[in-house]
Amino acid sequence: MGNPILDDPDGAAPRPRRRGIYVLPNLLTTGSLFAGFYGIIASIDGRYAPAAIAVIVAGVLDGLDGRLARLTHTESEFGQQYDSLSDMVSFGLAPAVIVYQWGLVRLADYGWIWAKLGWLAAFIYAVAGALRLARFNVRVASADRRFFEGLPSPSAAGLMMSMVWLGTVLGWTGGYTLALAFVVSSVAGALMISPFPYYSFKEIHPRGRISFTYVFIVPLVFVLIAMDPPAVLFSIGVIYALSGPLLGLWRLRRRSLRLPQQEPTREG
Repeated sequence: MGNPILDDPDGAAPRPRRRGIYVLPNLLTTGSLFAGFYGIIASIDGRYAPAAIAVIVAGVLDGLDGRLARLTHTESEFGQQYDSLSDMVSFGLAPAVIVYQWGLVRLADYGWIWAKLGWLAAFIYAVAGALRLARFNVRVASADRRFFEGLPSPSAAGLMMSMVWLGTVLGWTGGYTLALAFVVSSVAGALMISPFPYYSFKEIHPRGRISFTYVFIVPLVFVLIAMDPPAVLFSIGVIYALSGPLLGLWRLRRRSLRLPQQEPTREG
């Protein structure tokens, strides 16, 4: 997510929102919106790999605009609203259209019921993205900055688009591909509106200190991505998507272990 988080990362009181319009963060938001729009157009033309890459680029730009706004103290109410509208196009509508064009539309070959299920899966993802963004904007002031509630829409879009990119490169065809597209679209939509916690990585700042482990892991991840971008990105997307339910179950188990064992009282 971009501009909405306005709290001071050092724990100070929230700064008041400015009403002005700033060039740099909103320029990045416009770039994210353009990339999402281009992805839709490219998928309509049957160019699925460029469409998927465009949405992934939109995710990168979306992550940069908020950080740039916080670093330069140019957060604004306009930036928050513009960022949300851009996210809906780039990470809600664009992935739904691209996955539908890439695979779900071919479910019609198996009958009219499957055809309806195909576009319904795409719509479920799109409406889940809208609900996820609305919930985020409503609860942003009281939410724990360390975690997102539900799978973030850029991460869900990254999971969908890395699947499309990988499937296009490997030439996936047949019923298994259609089933995968249907399942991933439905699950990604469900995880976006779920209550599962996802680590936000917002505790890492450019001026903050990090351990030596992170210094080693970050270049290693870049090397792996450079070796096989679609496969590595899809693997990262799957791992991050599963981290929410696993973390939620771990928290539930830890909470249950902390509850005191109450013995039944005896009467008489």
